[in-house]
Amino acid sequence: MLIGQYQHTIDIKKRLALPIKFRGELGAKVIVTKGIENCLVVYTEKEWEIVSARLANLSISEVAARKFTRHHLASAMEIALDKLGRVLIPDYLKDYAHFKKNVVICGLSNRLEIWDEKMWADNTKDAEKGVEEIVSKLGPLGI
Repeated sequence: MLIGQYQHTIDIKKRLALPIKFRGELGAKVIVTKGIENCLVVYTEKEWEIVSARLANLSISEVAARKFTRHHLASAMEIALDKLGRVLIPDYLKDYAHFKKNVVICGLSNRLEIWDEKMWADNTKDAEKGVEEIVSKLGPLGI
């Protein structure tokens, strides 16, 4: 299971070392794509098959479905991990996520999210302010 958060840096060659704890579960290749709120999402090949199949089954007559499918699928890149567990982040994804040097890699059960360090801190602070309201909204979903 992919859980926890880790601070890492992007080196001058735009490579990011994924946490050792995650590497065994991720495999030799991962799929990296645009997430929501300017983060990047990292999927295993197996999880990507599930996610992309769900998106492919959405109705193309629905505007929101078309837009999100384009956002998530068209920006996806299959990336091989090198011997040291590093991935090369393409410029268009690095720019989308506003990466400079320091990032936070978060394990979220079936995927990773990679955030610019400052954006992660801002997002976390904002979520923690409203956690009681968020939990009350999730209650009917069984959370």
